[in-house]
Formats: sequence, structure tokens, C-alpha cells
Amino acid sequence: MYVPFETLPEESKVWIYQSNRKFTDEEFAAIETDLKTFVENWAAHGTGLEASFELKYNRFIILAVNQENQIATGCSIDSSVQFIQSLEQKYEVDLLDKMNVTFKLGQHIAHKPLIEFKKMAKDKAVSGNTIVFNNLVNNIAEYNESWEVPAEDSWHSRFF
Repeated sequence: MYVPFETLPEESKVWIYQSNRKFTDEEFAAIETDLKTFVENWAAHGTGLEASFELKYNRFIILAVNQENQIATGCSIDSSVQFIQSLEQKYEVDLLDKMNVTFKLGQHIAHKPLIEFKKMAKDKAVSGNTIVFNNLVNNIAEYNESWEVPAEDSWHSRFF
């Protein structure tokens, strides 16, 4: 069951998927339509999940579930991953590779393999003040407070 993202409790579980390239506005509009359809029908053991999504920077898909009403189970999580995989195939992008880092370079959003980000840190091309996207946040509260943060305040700090 789709609900507006802002109505979900802060404890709601989130999953963040980052694209290895920026989506066009047309692609993002189509993804939004597909996501709404998916979330409307998303269920765990036959019970609809109170869920929502956000799309950010033409690059990120954020799925969220209010687990106070119904917990997202293995099967429902598998169905969401299958949905994300279908988007990967449809748009020829990578959304599931967690070995990449997305960060801000001025107004630009950069996406690099982890090894390249480490090299950039060593070469001082990025610093602890570089804004990174910490996709390891677990719930909406963490998403709101700790998703876009200086690298020194996230797991990325180990590279500085």
C-alpha cells in the first residue's frame, strides 16, 4: 500500500539504490510510475506493506517500509530486489553494486568505484569534508540525518 514518504514513521526501514549514471528526466518519470505500481502491490505473506519511495538527484531510489504494521520478510525483500534488477536491465544501469561511492564535487554528483575513491582520498582530490551519500543508513531517521554527510562523519572516514 503506497503512502506518502513523509508520512512514514522515522523507524521505517529504508533501502537505498544508487545508479552508476544519472537518469534522464524522462527515465526518472517512468521509474517513478513503475515504483508507484510496485509499492502499491508490495506485500509480505499476502499482507500489503505500508511503503513509499523517494527519487533523488536523478540517481537514487529510496524504498521505505513502515515495519510497525507489517515487517518486510525475505520474500517481500526478494521481490523488491527483483524489481530493482528489472530496472537495471530496462535502463542498462547498475543499482546493486555496493562497491561504488557517490559523492558531491561542487554542484556535480560523482560516482566512482571504491578503489578510485580511495585513490582520490590519497591524492587529496577529495577530503573528509567532501559530501558523500551514506547508503548504509537503516531507517528514515538515519536517512534524514546521516545520508548526505561529510565523509569524515561516515564509514568513508577510513580513507582519510
